[in-house]
Amino acid sequence: MAGFRSLARQVRDPGSDMALRRYSLRKCLERFAPYGHRATWDHLCRRHGFGPEDRELDPGRLVAALEELEEARAVWLAYEKEFAARRRREKHEGLRRPGALDDWHRRTWGGNGVARCDDPAVHPTEPLAEVLRRLIAALESAPGDHCPVCAGGRIEWRPDLADEPWFGPVCADCGVVVPRAVLTAGALARARGESLLTLASVA
Repeated sequence: MAGFRSLARQVRDPGSDMALRRYSLRKCLERFAPYGHRATWDHLCRRHGFGPEDRELDPGRLVAALEELEEARAVWLAYEKEFAARRRREKHEGLRRPGALDDWHRRTWGGNGVARCDDPAVHPTEPLAEVLRRLIAALESAPGDHCPVCAGGRIEWRPDLADEPWFGPVCADCGVVVPRAVLTAGALARARGESLLTLASVA
């Protein structure tokens, strides 16, 4: 099975049939798709001006889409490397039990669904690498009350997501399924339609 870099070479190969080059770009998304496969494909098509079903398209647009994907992948691989090093240090220091952030990271290892968008047609418009940088900054900071990607405050709790974790907070502005670990207890309560006062009385 071809890896990401091998597929990227096929996308760039000017001697290959354009339909094969396009197919190879689609296959790249099986290795790395920050918004999920369909949403990431929709994002690349919109940003680089070709249709989802185009078989004959401008090679420059195809390569530009690949370059955007590659830049985002480099950002994510650097984060994963640092994350793995941190976990090794924590285990060495006796911290064996993973936290909520580790549980989220386990589901996104390799970069698939890092900033998952449940609706393939609703996703951020910024370059993928910028979206991942914002998300990583939030993962490395204290929890906040807004979407880490677009800074929107309309976080909604969705009980019927199409992929794991199957339910959770979603930004109604940019469509990203927000990692719970980056949101405060208050933001999560508001997303669920609960009040902190109610939560406190139950506790």
